[in-house]
Amino acid sequence: MNGFASHDLDESAFGEKSGGGLRTFDAFPKTKSTYTRRTTGGGFATLTLAALSCFLTMNEFKGWYRGQESQQFSVEKGVSHTMQVNIDAVVAMRCADLHINVQDASGDRILAGELLTKEPTSWALWVNPAKIHHQSNKKDRKSREATESEDTHVGHVIGEVRKSSRKFPKSPAMRRGVIPDACRIYGSLEGNKVQGDFHITARGHGYKEFGEHLAHDAFNFTHLISELSFGPLYPSLLNPLDHTLARTKEHFNRFQYYLSIVPTVYTRSRNPTLPSSSDPQAQIAARSRNTIFTNQYAVTQSSAEVPENQIPGIFFKYDIEPILLMVSETRDDLLYLVVRIVNIISGIMVGGGWIYQLWGWGKENFATDGARRRANFGDGMLNGRKEEIYEGRYD
Repeated sequence: MNGFASHDLDESAFGEKSGGGLRTFDAFPKTKSTYTRRTTGGGFATLTLAALSCFLTMNEFKGWYRGQESQQFSVEKGVSHTMQVNIDAVVAMRCADLHINVQDASGDRILAGELLTKEPTSWALWVNPAKIHHQSNKKDRKSREATESEDTHVGHVIGEVRKSSRKFPKSPAMRRGVIPDACRIYGSLEGNKVQGDFHITARGHGYKEFGEHLAHDAFNFTHLISELSFGPLYPSLLNPLDHTLARTKEHFNRFQYYLSIVPTVYTRSRNPTLPSSSDPQAQIAARSRNTIFTNQYAVTQSSAEVPENQIPGIFFKYDIEPILLMVSETRDDLLYLVVRIVNIISGIMVGGGWIYQLWGWGKENFATDGARRRANFGDGMLNGRKEEIYEGRYD
């Protein structure tokens, strides 16, 4: 009728499909495979769009799995309540020559030496250069800061707390015949949640009621801090003073650490809210296992030799900041993730299809225009020659 039959094409192929008396309905009709042409460019474009869709989908899923972190600040309403202090330190002096005490701003005094465990040990068993942080080493300090930054993320904190044991590790065993020349002081004690001092001094210096004065030649306040934290004990979390070593050659030397403590809550939930109870720790304890209560602190230190009329030792002065920091990790619903992934894939396919069609259209049209120009130029020259020849014959 219109040329299809001469090219072995059947007009019935463009009609409605039927078979066995059942009519097939297709909401998205497709061209028959015999009327399509496969190209290398089309296959390459399809693979590129598929790879881009997979890449963006994986990034979207990773972002959803990690969640989003946010920080909120509030006035701390738990001031004047109790706070747990955890310490694990080794001092290069005998246990019988040391006294540990805590005195806070309210006037209460705690004989920490009776509450903490003092264990005779050898100093050589604890000095491991690979695990010790030196405050004066700039390179070591930068590496330390990078490691501490990991403990500021909710997912890392919750994961470390879940897999760690809330116990102090055992002391290395000493060989037989070795005389203890150091003292390990470790344990937890409860104190008022107010400004206070935690100090380690020599026997008979600072508190005369504890007995006779210790000979000055026995003073050696070189120490290693393995753990110093406030709140529940989480040994896996790295605090600023954990695994720090301080040495001295003078007998009368005073180490002073000034700590600024900020109560912190790490939580993973969809709708995080700040604790509103007067005791936030009690309220947080009633929440899910995805909430961790702890205390962060910043520290500055000083070390200097003091005259004999002053008290040498190790002094920790801490102050509680009247704010509460809540670091929360939120995650959107799964349906929201699915919608975003569908939108990404659809946008890539539609946009990529339009770009491919425009590219093909431009290539076809520019190529056709160039061919026409070349063809017209050639035809004109031939026609001119033919006219001259014909005119010569007619004459």
